[in-house]
Amino acid sequence: MATYTRSGRATAGTVVRVIGTIIAVILVAHILFGLLGANPGNPLVVWVAQWADVLALFFRGLFATGSDALNVILNYGLAAVFWLVVTGLIARVLYHAG
Repeated sequence: MATYTRSGRATAGTVVRVIGTIIAVILVAHILFGLLGANPGNPLVVWVAQWADVLALFFRGLFATGSDALNVILNYGLAAVFWLVVTGLIARVLYHAG
């Protein structure tokens, strides 16, 4: 029977990829809450909005199209894609370095 062992770098790569996915989920949740008209006083919506503002980095306010919905989609959506690409690249380096 063959056994499979993972190197520490491969495990680190998986952790980095999971962190990137969690960040993207928070940003997408913020987009959905805004588009679907979630109650802004709800504690979950407040928590997601606070973290989304931090995680959006320099993408927050990058586009000003005149439409609030489109602004949220572009700014926070671009931030989500950024995090997925960056953490994916870091994870790939970690996978192949092991």
